[in-house]
Amino acid sequence: MSAVDSRTFEIVKDVVLSAQQNCTTAEKIDFYNVWASTFEQDSTVVDYRAPSLAASAVSTHFSGKRQAAVVLDVACGTGMVAKLMKKNGFEHFVGVDGSEAMLQRATETGLYQDLKLAVLGQNPLPVQSDHFDVVVIVGALSMAHIHVKVIRELCQAAKQGGLICMTTRGNIDNLSYKAALEDEIKQMEEEGLWCCVEVTEVKEWERAVTAYEEGYIPGCVYLFKKL
Repeated sequence: MSAVDSRTFEIVKDVVLSAQQNCTTAEKIDFYNVWASTFEQDSTVVDYRAPSLAASAVSTHFSGKRQAAVVLDVACGTGMVAKLMKKNGFEHFVGVDGSEAMLQRATETGLYQDLKLAVLGQNPLPVQSDHFDVVVIVGALSMAHIHVKVIRELCQAAKQGGLICMTTRGNIDNLSYKAALEDEIKQMEEEGLWCCVEVTEVKEWERAVTAYEEGYIPGCVYLFKKL
């Protein structure tokens, strides 16, 4: 049995908890560079459903030609979302992530036409404005990662009529962030930047890893269309 195959829930739980701890940006990048080698296996162990839920939401509501659509995968990690969207008929992907090791794994999938290294919130999103048919961000919108204002850059990157899909956790530790995110989403609606396509609250998002939560924690998928 390999070291990867032997990763138990207890081992992965400690890793996921450490990913959510407050630390400097440099420390967080170093952490993800190390985690890249087992990230997908660990995501399976905790039954992390956000990538599949996001891919499904986009697939359900996208009405254009999927083979021609250009998808911006923000915080792309190892490419889990792109792999799922590929199965749904999407073929053109541009990825952005702050971890070189994660981007190397994404490169190995062969799915991305371009991959860019950028730390969200510190660096501007390094892509063309008004360009993408779909913009998706899975996993990065949380208290320990990036400020909610980043979603304005996601909207800016989408072309008129393009879809923007975002996810966040709804567990105890992330409730204040989720509330701030939803305030920003509403503000952008009021400014006429986008309109809501679908908001889906999910009870079983991933397995709980804290001592004060049991079973599964909740999460949410937000799908908006740029106006």
